[in-house]
Amino acid sequence: MRNILATIIGFIAASVTVYIFESLIGQSLFPLPEGANAMDLEWLSSNMDKIPMGAKIFVVIAHFLGIVTGMFVAALISKKSRIPSYIVGALMLAATFFNIVMLPKELWFTLSDGLFAIIGFYLGHVVASKTINTSKAIHNT
Repeated sequence: MRNILATIIGFIAASVTVYIFESLIGQSLFPLPEGANAMDLEWLSSNMDKIPMGAKIFVVIAHFLGIVTGMFVAALISKKSRIPSYIVGALMLAATFFNIVMLPKELWFTLSDGLFAIIGFYLGHVVASKTINTSKAIHNT
């Protein structure tokens, strides 16, 4: 039961992290054009060239940090298994690559988003492993 809860809360933490960095911070610092609807895939695919560069960079940062945060939170709650972290990381990777495939982007954006998502998964794995090992060591003493 703990691992199921860890997976769900880890995924929520990842999603909230993405929302904070992509929407609250990124779009506050680099507002979308008048009449933009970031939730409308059709609008986005037709108007990617109108989205400010800074907002796009924050999307990459958001995906990276979302994966790392979600995997860390899942490990923190699970305490014994990396599987919840891997599930959260895999779901967030899938969401990132879905985004890459569904929205036409500049090459730099596509490559950096994909690469940083993969690096985020690796870093999330390292952080989750250390969190699990630390938790096990504390419980064994």
